[in-house]
Amino acid sequence: MLDVPLCDLWGSPVPKRSRDAFSAAPQPSLGLRAARNGRFWGESRKAEGVWGSVGRRVLGWSWVWVVKENSPKQVDDLGSQFTEIFIKQQENVTLLLTLVEEFDFHVRWPGVKLLTSLLKQQGPQVQQIILVSPMGVSRLMDLLADSREVIRNDGVLLLQQLTKSNAAIQKIVAFENAFERLLDIITEEGNSDGGIVVEDCLLLLQNLLKNNNSNQNFFKEGSYIQRMKPWFEVGDDNCGWSAQKVTNLHLMLQLVRVLVSPTNPPGATSSCQKAMFHCGLLQQLCTILMATGVPADILTETINTVSEVIRGCQMNQDYFASVNAPSNPPRPAIVVLLMSMVNERQPFVLRCAVLYCFQCFLYKNQKGQGEIVSTLLPSTIDATGNSVSAGQLLCGGLFSTDSLSNWCAAVALAHALQENATLKEQLLRVQLATSIGNPPVSLLQQCTNILSQGSKVQTRVGLLMLLCTWLSNCSIAVTHFLHNPANVPFLTGQIAENLGEEEQLVQGLCALLLGISIYYNDNSLENYRKEKLKQLIEKRIGRENFIEKLGFISKHELYSRAAQKPQPSFSSPDHMMFDHEFTKLVKELEGVISKAIYKSSEEDKKEEEVKKTLEQHDNIVTHYKKVIREQDQELEELKQRVNTLTSQNEQLQATVTQQVSQIQQHKDQYNLLKVQLGKDTQHHNSHSDTFQMNGIQVEEVSKLRDELEEWKNKHEVLQGQLREKDSVIEKLVSANRLSRTRCSFQFLTQVQLQAAEISKLQMENQKLQVMVPWEQGHGALGGAGAVTGSYRMYLEETRLQLFLCLWCNLEWDFFSCQSEVKALSEEKESLKQHLDSSSSTVAILQDEKSKLHQSYNWACWACNCPHVPL
Repeated sequence: MLDVPLCDLWGSPVPKRSRDAFSAAPQPSLGLRAARNGRFWGESRKAEGVWGSVGRRVLGWSWVWVVKENSPKQVDDLGSQFTEIFIKQQENVTLLLTLVEEFDFHVRWPGVKLLTSLLKQQGPQVQQIILVSPMGVSRLMDLLADSREVIRNDGVLLLQQLTKSNAAIQKIVAFENAFERLLDIITEEGNSDGGIVVEDCLLLLQNLLKNNNSNQNFFKEGSYIQRMKPWFEVGDDNCGWSAQKVTNLHLMLQLVRVLVSPTNPPGATSSCQKAMFHCGLLQQLCTILMATGVPADILTETINTVSEVIRGCQMNQDYFASVNAPSNPPRPAIVVLLMSMVNERQPFVLRCAVLYCFQCFLYKNQKGQGEIVSTLLPSTIDATGNSVSAGQLLCGGLFSTDSLSNWCAAVALAHALQENATLKEQLLRVQLATSIGNPPVSLLQQCTNILSQGSKVQTRVGLLMLLCTWLSNCSIAVTHFLHNPANVPFLTGQIAENLGEEEQLVQGLCALLLGISIYYNDNSLENYRKEKLKQLIEKRIGRENFIEKLGFISKHELYSRAAQKPQPSFSSPDHMMFDHEFTKLVKELEGVISKAIYKSSEEDKKEEEVKKTLEQHDNIVTHYKKVIREQDQELEELKQRVNTLTSQNEQLQATVTQQVSQIQQHKDQYNLLKVQLGKDTQHHNSHSDTFQMNGIQVEEVSKLRDELEEWKNKHEVLQGQLREKDSVIEKLVSANRLSRTRCSFQFLTQVQLQAAEISKLQMENQKLQVMVPWEQGHGALGGAGAVTGSYRMYLEETRLQLFLCLWCNLEWDFFSCQSEVKALSEEKESLKQHLDSSSSTVAILQDEKSKLHQSYNWACWACNCPHVPL
C-alpha cells in the first residue's frame, strides 16, 4: 500500500464536506480487490448476510484508489475503464442500490460515494440502469431524509449527477417530493446566508427545472414560488458579503430566471410571472435593484432577472414603471437605469443588462412605449430642466461621442417604436436644437445627418437599425425620409461601392433601408415613386448586386448569434451589432423586398389594388372586432348567469343526490321484502300475471285508504261543526229563559206597584165613604158621589193599559226566540243529513276494503306465499 491522499475511484480528491465526517469514522481497508468475470466481488457475500467488515472492505476498495506514480489523466482513463467493467453487469448497480438502503454509516456512505463516481464517469448508462431498477430512484430519494448531514449532503451531490440531462429521472425525482425537501434544507441552512450545502441544493433545483415544463408547472402549482421570497431579503447594510453568499444569491436569481425564461412556453411563463407578482417576489427583487452596497455581479444578475419577470406581462410592467429610486428628488427606476446605460464609465455587462431590462419593459407594452415617446414630444418636455426624462437620456445617448451609447440608445428607441405605427408618426414631430442660432431639425433628419458624416461602424449600424424599424410599415415616415433629397443618393452610393469586409454590414443595412422605402412607398412624392426608385437601382447598382448586398445581413456571424435569444450577450463591445427583435424584422422583410425589386409597374398596380382590398378587409375586421368586443361583454354577462345557474344546478344536484340515496334506501327495503317473501326466479315467471294483478289491487287499496282517511277527516269536521251548533242552540235557549225570567220579574214588580196604588186608592175611598153622612147633612151628597165614580173609572183604565203593555212585550220575545230556534233546527237537520252521507261512504269503503283483503288472501293462497298483512 502506498501513502497518498484520500481519493475517489478515479483519483479526484474527496470533498471537504465528506472528508471531515469520514475522518471521524473508522477507515475502510485500503486493499485492491479485482473484479471477477465482470461481477462484483461482494455479491456472493450478500447471500451469507455478512455486511460488516466485508461491506466496508468492498465499498472502501470501490471508491478509494491509492496511486502515487500515475498522472491524473491516467487515473481518469483507468477509472473510466473500471466503471465500464463494473456496469457491464447491471446486477452490480442493483446490488449497490441495495447497499445504499442500509442504515449502517460505514455501508451507506461509501455506497453513495461509489454511485456518484459511477455517474460522473458513465452518466447516461448508469442513469438508464437506475431508471429500470425497481424503486431505484425512490431509494436514492431517501438519502435526503437521513438525519446524518454527511449522508444527506452527499445524497444531494448524487442526485445532481443522477438528474443531469435526463427528463424522465427529473420528473420522478420531482414527484418524489424533492422540491419540498430541498427547500426545507435551504431554509434550515439559512437561505442565502447558508454554506455550500445551499449551493448544492440550488444546483439540483436548477437541474430539475431547467427545460422541463412539467416540473416547472408542478413547482408553480405546488406554491413553491412563494417560498422563494425570503431568499432575497436584504438589509440596509449590504457591505461585506461573503463569497459564498454572493454565489448562493447568484444561483437563486438564476433559478428565478429558469421559471420565466423566454424560451419556456408563453402560458407557463405568464403564470409564473403573475405568481411572482402576487407573492411579492418581484417587489423584493426591485428592492435589491434600488439598494446600495450590492455587489456589481449580483446587481447585474438582478437586473436580468427583473427583466424576464416583467417581459410581456402588463401587470408586472406597470408595477416596474411605478418603482422609484431612493433619491432626492425621487426618480423613476427606469430613468436611473437608462442613466447607467448611456454612461460609458459603467461596466459593459451592466449596460447590456440595463438595455435588456428596457427592452423587456417595452415588449408588448404599448402603454410603456407611449410614455417613453411622450417624453420626447414638445408638449411634455420640462422647460425648467429640473428633471431628466427617459427621452432626453435616449437622445443624449443617440448623439453621444461613445459609439456603444449610440448603439444602445438607437436600439432602445427602436423598441419604443416596435409594432406601433401611431408612435412612429408621433416621433416625426420631435424637433432638436443642434446649435445656437440654427433652426431646429427633426429627429429623423438628425439621424440621417449623423449617418452621412461617416462615424464608427457600430454607430451607423445602430442608426440604420433605428431607421429601418421606424420606416417599416409606416408610409408617412417613408415619405418624410424621401423628402430629404440627400438620403436616396447617399444610400445608393453606399450600396454601389466595393468596400471592405467591415463595411459590408453597413451596405446590407443601407440596401434594407432603401428596400423598405420602396416596399412601403405610397407614391405620394412624384420624384420618388416606386417605379423610379427601381429604375435608379437598376442603373446605379443593379438588381443582382442589390440582392447580394441585402443578403450580407443574414449571412453575418453576429446576426446568427443575436437571433438565438432575446438577451444581448456579447463577449466585447465590438461584437455588439445586432438586436434580437431586429433579426426578426430582417427575416420578415428580406424576402418581400427581393420580390418587390423584380416586380413590374403592372404588378405594382395589382399589388396596390390588393393592398386597398386588404385595407377594406382590415376595416371589415375592425368592425367585426368591435362586434366581437360587444359579444364578449354579452358573453361575460352570460357567463355570470351560467355561474348562477351552475350554483343552482349544484344545489339541485345535491337535492337529487339526497333523493337518490332515499330511493336506494327504498330499493334496499324492497329487496329485503323480496327476500322475506322468498320469491325465486322460476316461481316468479309462472305467477307473474297474478303478481301483477295483486300489485294493481294493492295500489287500489292504498288509494281507498287515502279516500277513507279523507272521509274520516270530513266526518270529524262535520261532527265538530254539529257540536258547535248544539252549543249555540243551548246558549240561545238559556238566554231566552233568562229574558223570560226578567220579564216576569218586571211584570210582578209592576203588579205589586199597581196593587199598592190600588190599596192606597181603596183607603182613600173608605175615607170618602165615612165622610158621606156628614156631608149629606150639609147638602153635598151629589158632588161626593160624582168624585167617587170618576175615580173608579180611572183605576180600571190604568189596569187595562198595564196588562196590554206586558202582553205585547211577552209576545215579541216569544216570536223572536221561536224564529231563532227554527233556523237552528234547520241547520241541525242539514248537518245530520251530511253526517249520514259520510257514514254511508265510510261503510262502502270498508266493504270494498274487506273485499280486497279477501282477494289478496286468495292470491297468496294460490301462489303458496306466506301471508303478509296489507
